[in-house]
Amino acid sequence: MFGLTKKDTTLLLIVACLTMFAPFILNPFPEGSAMAQFNAGYPDLMQRLVIFGIFAIGFNILFGLTGYLSFGHAAFLGVGSYAAIWMMKLLTMNVIPAIMVSVLIAGLFSLLVGWISLRRSGIYFSILTLAFAQMSYSLAYSVLTPITGGETGLQPKVNDPRILDSALEPGQNPRANLFGLEMNQSYELAMGGWVFTFNAGYYIAALVMLLAFYLSIRIFRSPFGMMLRAVKSNQQRLNYTGLNAKPYTLAAFVISGMYAGLAGGLLVAMDTQVGAERMFWTASGEVVLMTILGGAGTLIGPVLGAGFIKYMENIVSKINKTVLEQWFAFMPDGIEDFIITIVYPFVGKGWHLTLGLLFMMVVIFLPGGLVQGGQKVAGLFRRKKPADDKPDGKTTPAE
Repeated sequence: MFGLTKKDTTLLLIVACLTMFAPFILNPFPEGSAMAQFNAGYPDLMQRLVIFGIFAIGFNILFGLTGYLSFGHAAFLGVGSYAAIWMMKLLTMNVIPAIMVSVLIAGLFSLLVGWISLRRSGIYFSILTLAFAQMSYSLAYSVLTPITGGETGLQPKVNDPRILDSALEPGQNPRANLFGLEMNQSYELAMGGWVFTFNAGYYIAALVMLLAFYLSIRIFRSPFGMMLRAVKSNQQRLNYTGLNAKPYTLAAFVISGMYAGLAGGLLVAMDTQVGAERMFWTASGEVVLMTILGGAGTLIGPVLGAGFIKYMENIVSKINKTVLEQWFAFMPDGIEDFIITIVYPFVGKGWHLTLGLLFMMVVIFLPGGLVQGGQKVAGLFRRKKPADDKPDGKTTPAE
């Protein structure tokens, strides 16, 4: 099916089901309950889950498949975002041209960066990519301010030309849309104590993520993907065979950069404003954490890692002392205060501490990431077939 093996098709269908039914899956607790704090089924977070999933999928092609660790991928995310916002300011608020141009510009920029950075490997390559990202951030923040908006960033304005769009009515603001379907349009379904939100922007981003995931499967299973695995395994030995690895590594770098540009374009489509902070080195480090946490070199791992980190960033970070007091109000005062004192440093503004501890545990005990953890859990429930020692009367010819 779709040129995939049965196993890959099943994986694609699982990811499709998870994304399509995300409003139900991410809202397990009824509204108004004490556990509703952990619901993540609101549009903004769901959009970020799939968009950063695309970002991590692309990074995994370079890092997990090829073995090149980049610390500067946020530069391509930012370049794609700026390209998209300028298409919305100059051409149209339709998201399709913005997304297409963001992929194209990010691909060209990654071609330039990759052509220079791939002259080195290992830590030297990583430092070169980090340098390019920081230079890009500095240019966007303080040098190219007429193009980037500097510290305040860019967003569509009423007086922008937009040559393909009709004039806005008085008091109307420009909004991103797909042939008239606005990205912020939502439908709410109330069922008992639950409220499920179905957002147009999320489902458009989810469909793009599924296409990106399908493309990554084809790359992993292709002869090109086998060459990238050979590069990761032993590039020097590959060179001894007479093959030049650089075209393959450069192609992987550009494809990865285009994925990042696609994610940047989708971020603008969902939230029409861009700032230089998207290029900062912490954004590059975040996608590295996503990939390693989920499982570098696996297909679904980066998506899981992106979802896990974005969930913690948006949910765990909102747990403050008031919420903790409500949770532990049933306890005696002394015990309640003691538990809150212990838990509070790991939530709210301290969510990075929790993430760091979990990341350390994954690296130490699950080097294969969350995917390896899932495989171990599945192995516990998988029944072992009893050994059949009885002869069946058939003979096997000697080889």
